[in-house]
Amino acid sequence: MRIALISDFFYPRLGGVEMHIYSLAQRLIAQGHKVIVITHAYHTPTTNDENKISISKRTGVRYLPGPLKVYYCPIIPMTDQDALPTFSATLPIMRYIWIRERIQIVHAHQATSTLANESIAYAAEMGLASVYTDHSLFGFDDLASVILNRVMKATLSTVNAIICVSHTCRENLIMRANIDPTIVHAIPNAIDANKFTPAVTMRCTERIKIVIVSRLVYRKGVDLLVGIIPKICAQFDNVDFIIGGDGTKKLALEEMVERERLQERVEFLGSVPHSQVRNVLVRGHIFLNCSLTESFCIAILEAASCGLFVVSTEVGGVPEVLPSDLISMGKPDVEELTLVLATAIREKLVGGAKITFASTYDPLEAHARISKMYSWDRVAARTVKIYEKVLQKKRLTFLQRLARYKTVGSFSGYIVCLIAISLHFLLGIIELLQPRNQIDVVPDLEPFDAQELLQLVHSNQRGKTIDIIRG
Repeated sequence: MRIALISDFFYPRLGGVEMHIYSLAQRLIAQGHKVIVITHAYHTPTTNDENKISISKRTGVRYLPGPLKVYYCPIIPMTDQDALPTFSATLPIMRYIWIRERIQIVHAHQATSTLANESIAYAAEMGLASVYTDHSLFGFDDLASVILNRVMKATLSTVNAIICVSHTCRENLIMRANIDPTIVHAIPNAIDANKFTPAVTMRCTERIKIVIVSRLVYRKGVDLLVGIIPKICAQFDNVDFIIGGDGTKKLALEEMVERERLQERVEFLGSVPHSQVRNVLVRGHIFLNCSLTESFCIAILEAASCGLFVVSTEVGGVPEVLPSDLISMGKPDVEELTLVLATAIREKLVGGAKITFASTYDPLEAHARISKMYSWDRVAARTVKIYEKVLQKKRLTFLQRLARYKTVGSFSGYIVCLIAISLHFLLGIIELLQPRNQIDVVPDLEPFDAQELLQLVHSNQRGKTIDIIRG
C-alpha cells in the first residue's frame, strides 16, 4: 500500500503526535509499504557550539531513516506551528504530491492540525481512501472546543475510518463530533522498549530523584508543579527534582525555585531531544506527570519502561496505560498529588546509606511487562487491517458528500456545502491547468539501513554505483 501521513506536527518539533507518526511510519516501511509524511516548513532557532542562535530552515524534501520521505511544504504556520486554514490554498500542492507518489491512502493526524483536516476533504474530492487518528481530548462547553467540534464533524463526514489512541479518546470523539461508532477504532500508542531500558548504574543512590519530562505549558499542569515541588522539598530533605522540557510556563517554575531558594534541589535541563530522554529518565526513581488532560500519555509509558515508578494525574486515558501496581494516581489538585507523591516515596523507596526500590517494586520486571504489553509492530499490523478495509469501501459521489456535509448543522451545513462545491470546481480548474499525465511519477527507494549505507558510500570504489532505487 502507498500511504501519506499528514499533520502540521512533525520533526523537528517533538511531542507525542510527532513520535507516533514517525514510529508508525518506520514500522509500516519495515512491513513493505510505501510511506511519506507531509507537513509544513519549519524555521526553528538552534544554538551552535559558540552559543550563537541561528535559524534552521527545514523546507523541501528530506529523508529520514527508513527511508522515510518527508515533504516540508512551503506553508507558513499561523500559531503553535499550525497552518492558516483555507481549504483551498494547499489543494494544488497536495494533489501534486499524491499523484507524484501514487498515494492510495491519506492518513491525517490530530484534530488541531489544519493540514490534517484539509487533507481529508481533498482526499474525498480526489477519490482517495482516508483515515484519521485522534490524539487528544477536547471539551464541549468552551468556545474553542465548540468551534473545533463543529469543524471535526464537517471534515470527518467523509472519512472512511477513524483511529483513537485510547477508549476514552474514542468515546470523547464520538460524542463531540457525532460520528458513527462503527468506523471508530481504538488502537493504543506504543514505545520501542529496547530504547527505554533500565540502567541501575546511572540511577542516583544518595538522593531520591523525581523526574519530569514534558512541554512546560498550561495543559501539562505546570501550575500544579509550582505548588507541589516546595511542599515535597519541605517534607523530604533527600528529594531532588529533574525537569526536562521547555515552554511558556517555564518562567513560572524558575520564579518558584528562586522564591523558595531551591536552586540546589531543582535541575532544569531545557529542551531534551527524544534520543536523550532515556538518559534523563534512568537518573530518577519516580516519574511525575501533572497533565490536566491526556488521551494516552506516551511519557509515562517510557518512564515505566526505564524502571521508574509513575505518579500521575488521573485524567483522560491515563488509567488505561499502566497496571495499577506500576502507577499511583490522584486528581489534578496540588494537595492530593502531593499526598500521592509523598506516599509513593515512602512506600516504593528504601532510604538509608543507599537508596533503593522496595521489594514491592522491581524496575526490571516493570520493563519486561511493558515490553510484552506495547509494540509498534502490533500497532502497525492493526492499522494495516484498517487500511485494507477502507480500500475495499466504495468512494462517495459528489452528491453523497454534499448530503453528509448538510448534516453538520442547519446553518453551518450549507456553509460547508458551499466550501465543498467551490473545492469541486477548483479541482476541475487545476486538472485543466496541470493534467495528471504531465506530473512525473517518482521511483521508490529500497529500504536500507543508514549505517550500512554510510559504510557502502565510504568503501565504494570509483566507477561503482549503489542501487537503492526501485521501480
